[in-house]
Amino acid sequence: MTTLIRTVKELQAYRAGIKGKGSVALVPTMGALHEGHLSLIREARSRADHVIVSNFVNPLQFGPGEDYERYPRTLEADLELVGTLADAMFAPEASDMYPYPEPFQVDVGPIGRILEGEIRPGHFSGVATVVLKLFLLAQPHVAVFGQKDAQQLAVIRRLVHDFNLGIEIVGVPIVREESGLARSSRNSYLSESGRADALALSGLLSQALECPTAAELLALLRTHEESSRVTWDYRLAVNPATFEEIDQAFVGEALVVLAARVEGVRLIDNALVNLAPAEAQQTSKEAHSGKY
Repeated sequence: MTTLIRTVKELQAYRAGIKGKGSVALVPTMGALHEGHLSLIREARSRADHVIVSNFVNPLQFGPGEDYERYPRTLEADLELVGTLADAMFAPEASDMYPYPEPFQVDVGPIGRILEGEIRPGHFSGVATVVLKLFLLAQPHVAVFGQKDAQQLAVIRRLVHDFNLGIEIVGVPIVREESGLARSSRNSYLSESGRADALALSGLLSQALECPTAAELLALLRTHEESSRVTWDYRLAVNPATFEEIDQAFVGEALVVLAARVEGVRLIDNALVNLAPAEAQQTSKEAHSGKY
């Protein structure tokens, strides 16, 4: 059974006890675990001798009017779900993680101030701060994150690089429900009709994957049919390294990033799309038509 650790001092003692006894993987989460989280923990287990899962709803990454107070907290169910997949679960109180008011925070730079960072000011500073603190406490050799939060993953990779932390960061593909909806703890807020409306995100990604060029992809995202039940924050194609928007001449791997609200619930999703030069696509069409 997973060992439950409730305080910073307990985690420090636990980490000291396994020092020199093999590699350590960390899986940071905010709890309310589901199959998507289990995929992260299984990946961590395949890469390390010891697996620590954090279970902490981090107040620093929530802005005014967001769902910090009502975010699901299901520690007992989380422990039961994880079973023996992890060796330890760190579930501290906010007062233990941040004992002083207005704690120091990480300045995440430009990559953390666009897209999600622009819509949710301070969000990525809060994420980077808690992740850095977890890294310092757990001292992992590897840390595992989901690719659904693609911009978050990019911010954390930059954090590790710029602070010379020497931790391997692993991104795990998005886990989806049978319907195609990306698994998220916030899905529990949705009604049945809301879950159906939320398929607009994965449906748009399916269409995006069929676009051969940047011009066609950008046209799709710009003209996608609106619905009164889905409020889009953004539908964009970006460079996965910088998260800057691509233009019609872009060639290579682009990341389609989506954010929308359904029944007041904010959902995100993304997919990588390989884009060819427009000239190559035209040549391919001409060659194909010449066969008949």
